[in-house]
Amino acid sequence: MSKENPYAEFLRSQDPLKILPATARKIEAILEELGAERVDQPPAPGKWCAREIVCHLADCELTFGFRLRQTLSEDHHTIQPFDQESWAAHYDAYGTHDALAAFHAVRNWNLALIRSLPPETHKKPVTHPERGPMTFRTIIDTMGGHDINHLRQLEAIAKKFAPEHSAMAASG
Repeated sequence: MSKENPYAEFLRSQDPLKILPATARKIEAILEELGAERVDQPPAPGKWCAREIVCHLADCELTFGFRLRQTLSEDHHTIQPFDQESWAAHYDAYGTHDALAAFHAVRNWNLALIRSLPPETHKKPVTHPERGPMTFRTIIDTMGGHDINHLRQLEAIAKKFAPEHSAMAASG
């Protein structure tokens, strides 16, 4: 696992700029498959349900956007970490549809920024107090790996709660 990008194992050699634009549509398809009645069912005790994962993705997109903009606007910027569990304590306030809409809107805003920049901008340094030195591009790569990680979680939840899986579990 990469210290500066804990999601590098999910990204591997994939281009995050191909992953990032497709994530919201993939989430929407998974949520449709899951159905409104199952978005609040956690896959196991102590695990986030699909709605909470989408809320987390919306929060992270806001955070990534702030980090990207701070990196561009300040020399030697140090990223402010956050406690995702503390933020998740408020997820009961949000519906799945609103969380996905927020994620999609902010993601499009962030992609517009990223696409507007010359490639040399991706080398701009930034520091994460827990992960050390990184670059603007590391943030983009982290976004891509983070998406893949949570898409896999959502897919696993949808598979677990799929009608054919539930029927097999009941008969087995």
